[in-house]
Amino acid sequence: MEINLLFAALSTFVLNVPFGFIRHGFKKFSVMWFVCIHVPIPFVILFRHLFGLGFQLYTYPIMVSAFFLGQFAGKKIRIRREAKKILAQELHAKDIKKDQL
Repeated sequence: MEINLLFAALSTFVLNVPFGFIRHGFKKFSVMWFVCIHVPIPFVILFRHLFGLGFQLYTYPIMVSAFFLGQFAGKKIRIRREAKKILAQELHAKDIKKDQL
């Protein structure tokens, strides 16, 4: 049973990474922000059934943690990607200024 819980938690984490990535692009507490949080919930319930977890109380902390850690990881990936993009643009702008001198 524990290995099924691990696989379900890992699946939940992986599912939520793209939703966290997308969620970071919307204004906090907007409709789309809430949609990005709530769309994966039916899939998490599906994972619970597919892996035979049911709804035992001891599974909730692990599954909820995997859910929010996936959202958080997706957000951090987007922040890091945007920072790299801005840095690349700044470096490119500096190269252009050097060429003009």
